[in-house]
Amino acid sequence: MSPDSVPPDVRRLLDERAAAREARDFGRADALRDQIAGLGWEVQDAGARSSARPMLAGAPATDDGSMLDQPATVEASVQIAAEDHVDDFVRAVRGLAAHPPAPTWELVIVDNAASFDVAGALGAEALTVDPVIVAPPARLGWADARTLGMQHSRGEITVLLDTSLQPVGDFVTPLLRAFDDPGVGIAGGWGVTSADARQFDDAPPGEVDAIEAYCLAVRREALRAVGGFDRRFRYYRNADLDFSFAVRDAGWRAVRTEPLPLVRHEHRGWESLPEEERDRLSKRNFYRFLERWRDRPDLLLHPGKR
Repeated sequence: MSPDSVPPDVRRLLDERAAAREARDFGRADALRDQIAGLGWEVQDAGARSSARPMLAGAPATDDGSMLDQPATVEASVQIAAEDHVDDFVRAVRGLAAHPPAPTWELVIVDNAASFDVAGALGAEALTVDPVIVAPPARLGWADARTLGMQHSRGEITVLLDTSLQPVGDFVTPLLRAFDDPGVGIAGGWGVTSADARQFDDAPPGEVDAIEAYCLAVRREALRAVGGFDRRFRYYRNADLDFSFAVRDAGWRAVRTEPLPLVRHEHRGWESLPEEERDRLSKRNFYRFLERWRDRPDLLLHPGKR
């Protein structure tokens, strides 16, 4: 969005917020973000730079075009969000083109006010399916963008694939095998466990407390039960813990698969922010997680065990 389209009062608050961030006064920066939101604008941070986009004022993380109540028509929906790093996006799509899933599948792309031409970036990639592109009218937070893509999925299993991952083989087929067990509602290539819901540790393949969102797959019935991610998680960190616990609270199990043919690269959501700010945003999200789940040791596989 052009800076000229941002109202003067919002631009003034953005400048004040930039100064607060530069001074490491993150409390002041948060207050200014809220003040900007009160004017109907959403702050978008990219490293040291900030801009603003019109908010979907009061919009819930739902969509009138949701397909979740309809029967699945393919075995898997692979969802990718297009935002700010075109090379990462192309790398992930190119991996899918080179190693297409063997099951019936679709590719759902959430064009979350991407800083590049999504259709143009897709043009040179020889995909075996025609991508479904979902484009909200303004950039959404991390949780809302992923939920929107989920709502437009037609798969029995919906797979979130972060653009930090590069497929180097058909990762969908082994991932879907986890759901041969009808009690499994969520699965992925990376999982964690905890003794107290405060410290989470990487877990080996098998049943886990939560699946990390680098590659997270959820059964359609489980997705219907929980609806999607909690929209308060505008930053990605710990949103996957909250979502995993919600799925497990609905009666499903979480399973980490054996290693999948995926190569991990730099995670832009982490590396693009100053250390102080990403730590602050991560802690804020973790407090949200604890607010909801701190008193649910029954959802831990091994409570109290170290």
